[in-house]
Amino acid sequence: MIAIQQLNQKYGGTQILWDLDLQVTPGSCTCIMGRNGVGKTTLLKCLMGLLPVASGSIKIGDQELIGLSAERRPYMGIGYVPQGREIFPMLTVEENLRLGLPVRKDKAKQVPDKIFELFPVLADMLHRRGGDLSGGQQQQLAIGRALVLEPKVLILDEPNEGIQPNIVKQIGDVIIKLNETEGLTVILVEQKLGFARRVGKEFRLMEKGRVVASGSMDKLSDQLIAQHLAV
Repeated sequence: MIAIQQLNQKYGGTQILWDLDLQVTPGSCTCIMGRNGVGKTTLLKCLMGLLPVASGSIKIGDQELIGLSAERRPYMGIGYVPQGREIFPMLTVEENLRLGLPVRKDKAKQVPDKIFELFPVLADMLHRRGGDLSGGQQQQLAIGRALVLEPKVLILDEPNEGIQPNIVKQIGDVIIKLNETEGLTVILVEQKLGFARRVGKEFRLMEKGRVVASGSMDKLSDQLIAQHLAV
């Protein structure tokens, strides 16, 4: 269980998150949705320790993450794919993937074959620099790098932004496989309603730094969409 309670976050004098409460059930695929500027990415960065928290609690199971450095959070079983991918463009695909190996509990020395089974293109481009890949290939690399950690929770921030439709479908297939077949807990910030409905089991709608509606994906009604998502 991921439990976030009474979370407050401020940029300078501007408060972004307001007493935010959010729970994620183990094994779920939870889509966090809302209009631009409601605090979705800020929430993920707080979860990963990349932004300071004014007050509140973030727990995975019984472990409190507040006060734990960003460098230690992957060791708690969290894989993170930030918005914009943030791969290392001058490193090869293999070098990018190997960055996650020290976090693995089994201390494996080689990138697991599973990564290349999920994303075959990475095996074909193993020795190419990350910056030479297309946007869609870079996104596959970013997700693969997060999966090398062997995480219990995978967090994705708008993984389909600026990516061609065939890669979007492939990423969706991978998320569904990992979630439904392997029981990986997924937290996904997503703007595309069709994609969210395809892969998500649950939704959380944000408005002005708070979660204002939640439920199973089949309960995401036209009324809620009009109220909190329509532009």
